[in-house]
Amino acid sequence: MMGLLVDYLIVLVITYAAMVAVYFATGFTMIAINSRHPDRRIQKHRDGMKRQTEEIRASMKALATSSVLLSSGYFAQTQGWTLFAPLELSWWSFPLMFAVCFVLFDAWFYWGHRILHWPSLYKFHVPHHRSIAPTVWSNDSSTTVDTLIEHFFYFLVWFVLPVPALSVFALRLFDQISGMVGHSGFEYFASKSSRFPSPLICTTFHDLHHSQFHYNYGNFFSFWDRICGTVHPKYDVLVRSMEETGEIPDSEETKVKATG
Repeated sequence: MMGLLVDYLIVLVITYAAMVAVYFATGFTMIAINSRHPDRRIQKHRDGMKRQTEEIRASMKALATSSVLLSSGYFAQTQGWTLFAPLELSWWSFPLMFAVCFVLFDAWFYWGHRILHWPSLYKFHVPHHRSIAPTVWSNDSSTTVDTLIEHFFYFLVWFVLPVPALSVFALRLFDQISGMVGHSGFEYFASKSSRFPSPLICTTFHDLHHSQFHYNYGNFFSFWDRICGTVHPKYDVLVRSMEETGEIPDSEETKVKATG
């Protein structure tokens, strides 16, 4: 029993170290890029970097929670405690299960994010929203309950799908990097591919969620927001404007009355 615990702790420590390394590597890379392109800032009149120390401190705790979830699910699979044995890693099983997990996690995140905005649970999510102008450090600036709800997928998926480990680890890596870019507060990806009818999004999508709270709950896609009527009513127009002019308008111009 003690040997099993030690084996798990080794997996946990490696997982956490990898997450922290990716967090800081992505953060410092984005800061270096953003410093060269101040014109790409979305919220022109807010400096979110004033909260960076608080955000980094909270992120270290949240990444520890995510690491426990991910490493526990993986360890359970290696011990044969899951419903299905993983598919053998191959040229088709890796991308297939990555795509399946990608779509499922986006749905999981949307609905988890929505319930975190319920009055009874919002107290666990409000620390994340104190970053009204999000920064690259904001992505993981969350409470333990917030992280458990949004990232419990990374524990559960191992038990219900025959996922090759690499598919889930790749998803977590992509989720971490794309989430930090999406919280960076600078827009580089606004294009036809990030507005209707495309389901993909750009940084402005989530930035609007932080500045106006009641819209754009999705993670990778705008699909669920469009189906459920929670996409920001000016999002597509804003992206088209950036696409056509190459300029980033102040997001204050997008203020609309909250509808839920």
